[in-house]
Amino acid sequence: MKAGPGCRRFGVGGRVIVYHISGCGVCNDCRRGYMISCTSERYRRAYGWQRDGGMAEYLLAEEKDLIHLPDSLTYLDGAQVACGFGTVYEALEKIGIDGSHAVLITGLGPVGLAAGALCRKLGAEKIIGIDISDERRDIALRLGLCDVVLAAGPENVHEVRNLTSGNGVERAVDCSGNADARAIAIRATRKWGKMVMVGEGGTVAFNPSPDIIHEQKTIFGSWVTSTWLMEELVERLVRWNLHPEDIVTHRFSLDQVSDAYQLMASGRCGKVAVCPTAE
Repeated sequence: MKAGPGCRRFGVGGRVIVYHISGCGVCNDCRRGYMISCTSERYRRAYGWQRDGGMAEYLLAEEKDLIHLPDSLTYLDGAQVACGFGTVYEALEKIGIDGSHAVLITGLGPVGLAAGALCRKLGAEKIIGIDISDERRDIALRLGLCDVVLAAGPENVHEVRNLTSGNGVERAVDCSGNADARAIAIRATRKWGKMVMVGEGGTVAFNPSPDIIHEQKTIFGSWVTSTWLMEELVERLVRWNLHPEDIVTHRFSLDQVSDAYQLMASGRCGKVAVCPTAE
């Protein structure tokens, strides 16, 4: 790492994580640390999209967008903190997770796997995962991120209730962006429970009265995270000895980017990492 003039915290040789959205820094959302929600059309820029910084050996970043990466975490650990483990951490903080909770995770891609890992460290009593992919269900079980995994299907709500003494789960996290999965997460949540939507895109259809209102459920939306919660998460990853790198199943070099995207699109993997050199 090199540093230009005016840097106040980070210097040459430092280890950092980049918050992947650079905001204006002065709007209400940026002042809260949520640069993902920056309201400035002129200054809000994503690294690797509206400004350079993706799939390259180096990028130029603003110091305000950086989070310290401790020596005990690898660069692959750090690379997953922003739009990955950080996204999930934000969502779980909104609904709250503790040892009295059974948790349902719909969608066991990299974000869903991160949800399982964090729910485990936050003390969830039972973690249930649902996915269409055999490979991803196997990863979730092999890494101990879920206690039970279910193949996606029309009986999922009934299956989840059977696993929770007929009650449903206290907390549900949708990481799929799929209409059916979202509806399952809502209906498999027990009375007075909380559900958060993290997966992007898609739609969902539900009946507000029986599915939400009469059972006193709460639905949250959650988009990425803030810089201050990223810092808190990094501290906890070290304390918990939790390494996001563990969910990486495939590594590719920069000249293999097309292969990496193709594998990721297949859904037959965990997290895919593109590194300066394949490891």
